[in-house]
Amino acid sequence: MASSSRRSIMASFLVALITLSSMSMSLAARHLLQKSAIPNLPPGINIPTLPKPTVTLPPLPSIPTLPSIQGNVPPLPTIPSLPQPSSSLPKPVTTLPPLPAGIPTIPTTVPQMSLPPLPNMPSIPTTIPSIPFFSPPPSPSAH
Repeated sequence: MASSSRRSIMASFLVALITLSSMSMSLAARHLLQKSAIPNLPPGINIPTLPKPTVTLPPLPSIPTLPSIQGNVPPLPTIPSLPQPSSSLPKPVTTLPPLPAGIPTIPTTVPQMSLPPLPNMPSIPTTIPSIPFFSPPPSPSAH
């Protein structure tokens, strides 16, 4: 029981921490948005200008020419043929054995069985026991 309360305390702490951090971040962002424009730099500082990038790409290299084939090309080799079996394989038997003459009957009734009784479940009390510290004192007019 102590671990569940410890977990709930840790979970609520994490939720509070995340909420507070997101609030502080949103306030910081609002503060940055409300700032005035960037001030002008003093005249003594010169910012160098960067060179403009070239938009054109260098030319692609030329495609080299392949060497031409000199003379006649020999024909491709042929695929050798596989040897054929000389003896014929036996043919499988296609006749099936006969079906049994009598089909067994399926029982239509469920056999009677006696099961052991289920254990009794303890009942949950519906009344809350009174604790003397929390209950009011008896009234003096009960005589």
